[in-house]
Amino acid sequence: MTPRRHALRPLLIGLRRAAVFACLTVIVSQLMAGRATAQFGGPGGFGFQQVGGISIDTDGIIRAMDAGAVEALAKERRAALADVAMPAKPGDLRKVSLARIVAALAAHAGKNQALPVDLLLLGGLERITHVFVDPDGHDIVLAGPGDKPVVDAAGNFVAAGSGRPLLLLEDLIVALRSIDQARAGGIQCSIDPTPEGIARLQKFLAAQKTIGPAPDAVFRGMEEALGPQKVRVGGVPGDSRFARVLVAADYRMKRIGMGLEPSGVKELPSYLSMVPAGSKAAALPRFWLEAEYDPIARDADELAWRLSGRRMKCLTETDLAAQGGLQRGAGAADAVAEKWCAAMTTHYDALVTKQPVFGELVNCVDLAVVAALIKGRQLDARAGLDLGPLMHAEKLPLPRYDAPATVPTVASGIKKGTNWVLSASGGIQFQPWAFAANSVAAADLAATRTTALTARPATAPLAWE
Repeated sequence: MTPRRHALRPLLIGLRRAAVFACLTVIVSQLMAGRATAQFGGPGGFGFQQVGGISIDTDGIIRAMDAGAVEALAKERRAALADVAMPAKPGDLRKVSLARIVAALAAHAGKNQALPVDLLLLGGLERITHVFVDPDGHDIVLAGPGDKPVVDAAGNFVAAGSGRPLLLLEDLIVALRSIDQARAGGIQCSIDPTPEGIARLQKFLAAQKTIGPAPDAVFRGMEEALGPQKVRVGGVPGDSRFARVLVAADYRMKRIGMGLEPSGVKELPSYLSMVPAGSKAAALPRFWLEAEYDPIARDADELAWRLSGRRMKCLTETDLAAQGGLQRGAGAADAVAEKWCAAMTTHYDALVTKQPVFGELVNCVDLAVVAALIKGRQLDARAGLDLGPLMHAEKLPLPRYDAPATVPTVASGIKKGTNWVLSASGGIQFQPWAFAANSVAAADLAATRTTALTARPATAPLAWE
């Protein structure tokens, strides 16, 4: 897919005798909690709307959570896990029944009480590697690695062994309900400066002769010139938790690239630290994340499916600043940008263990691909399973959160070389329908399906090994 609005755009502009890298970036501050329903936690509940250390206020402005709020969230979530009943040992192929999810939701309908934690956490699934259709049992079974849930220091629900974020029911429901709207443009988010802001910034920078010994005034002028940047989300509702995952991952990618926080992975330094002093490039390399999968394997009857080879790739191309905006992809390739991008791609899995929001992003990718598979192959009809509450908002209202709209621009600087480096935006994009449509036959899957369904206890909880 050709990238368009999705990028982390550092701008290198030479200034006479200037000795500063100025990092113009988005600073995200703490926001009020979203309007969650009681069944999904609500005020005083699990607070699933808090994603990647960010939240969003009623004006749609993105902000970062302070340390006290993160600590309180982690304490609250640990208390919620005290009496959770789900398999305690990790398993390579934990199975979760959609029929039992639907039944549990029906049992709680109209009760205005929180759903069981094992339901909210999809039985402790870390990811989905298999989908099994069971026409005899009128069920669809999701399967993949699973583990006991714990809460990490940042308040994330993660697997006890791997530390990877767990899949959430709320994100699955959003994926199922919105997958049709993702057909045309995929699922994506971007943080973009306005054309007017870019024009003002260029005018401001053209008037600067040097940064001088006290750069703060210049930085504040840059912030005012560029103004608020626009947040755009496509393919899923902007007021959903799924959208917050996209925005939070975008935000964290920007901060890591611009050196505002460490990645936690020594092989992934900031982009800024990799730019050589004295660089003269007047270009805007932008970075974005896309997903890739191997072709999805299927059995002869198309009742068993296996997802494999999923990977997140960081891609880059170069824009040029132009009158009234940006010329996308019009600049020469940036070798440093390509090197940074390659490092993020290579070490993405290691990054997930340090920055769990990147794991939440791949969880959402998995859920969207599964939703496209169910919808495109009509697996619910083949199973004879009415997904009712999962598909229809009137049967199960989801939490609605204040949608991201703008982010304030903040400039800061460090001494390095003779140029300014300005970050303008970042992004995520993937097309789940393309993955769901690409499949190949696999002879071993029928037996895997039979084993998985045979192991299901007659009076089982939501998940089994």
